Amino acid sequence: MSHSTARLTWQSFTLQLQNPFRIAYGVSDTRQAFWLRLANDEGWGEGTIPPYYNISEAEMIAFWQNAARRGDPFPDNPGEIAAWVGEEGPAPARCALDLALHDRIGRQTGQPLYALLGLPRPAPRPTSFTISIDTPEKMAQQAARAANYPIIKIKLGSDDDAARVAAVRAARPDAQLCVDANGGWTPEEAVRQARALLRYDLTFIEQPAPKDDIEGMGYVQAHVNVPIMADESVQTLADVERLANAGVQGINLKLMKLGGLAPALRLLKRAQALGLRIMLGCMVETSLGTTAMAHLSGAAEWLDLDAPLLIRNDPFTGLHYDEQAHIFLPERPGIGALRNKDANGRKE
Repeated sequence: MSHSTARLTWQSFTLQLQNPFRIAYGVSDTRQAFWLRLANDEGWGEGTIPPYYNISEAEMIAFWQNAARRGDPFPDNPGEIAAWVGEEGPAPARCALDLALHDRIGRQTGQPLYALLGLPRPAPRPTSFTISIDTPEKMAQQAARAANYPIIKIKLGSDDDAARVAAVRAARPDAQLCVDANGGWTPEEAVRQARALLRYDLTFIEQPAPKDDIEGMGYVQAHVNVPIMADESVQTLADVERLANAGVQGINLKLMKLGGLAPALRLLKRAQALGLRIMLGCMVETSLGTTAMAHLSGAAEWLDLDAPLLIRNDPFTGLHYDEQAHIFLPERPGIGALRNKDANGRKE
């Protein structure tokens, strides 16, 4: 779908996944992504909708239509973007506009995003590679096919979780292993699971309890000796404060759930001040959104930015990976993403 106004253009893509993506919320083999462009291609952004967010395309488009009707000029300073975008509307729609506005300023000033934001230049570092829920045998096969990737993240949250982790560990005795339950366990169940799984040398456990149960997340942290990473529980600055008070050791920041770079940086800085450990993550999105987040990687301990490795028809190029899944940023101003000539969006 494509639509233009005097100020904004948006176009949708159906992303085809390399393998069905199964997590505690359900299974899917596609993602709906939107490419947002400012007039004259001054800046690009992405808004990708995970199915479990229950956000319609109409809600996304309504937000951009309202933004396009505004008469005030686009901001010329990154510090003004958050106020210009506002806090109303779906987070992925706000994210797309936030990214496009940051990209615009970076292009105009000739600065890559990390420099524009006053962040350290990211050195090449490996991302984790995600294996979604399947039989233990199939998950072990996926892990074996990723033999050069040093960090594996295993999706859990259903029956046979211990068998899944055991199978992946047997296939990859050399890898750092992390697990992500996507809120699929109760706090008590999470402690039982963790005690069974820690024998497989886990680096951290992500979102073991339901997203609204922040005290439950703290309960799990108090009973296990590896970091508990909050993902779905992190939506606002207040969530960061509550998680820190509960004793959770780390948070996973994602642009699509937070509404863009400006809120992500606000949460990142507060989390660092509170002593929390930082992971930068992504939804299953294109190289446009993933590259934008990669510009922040010099300020984080862990990276989970493997989305372009999980889709077949990425419409963009930007960051690239070596054989060991190290991430390298493009040497271009702004986000630095380019359009793939062979990728086709759906137009209406």
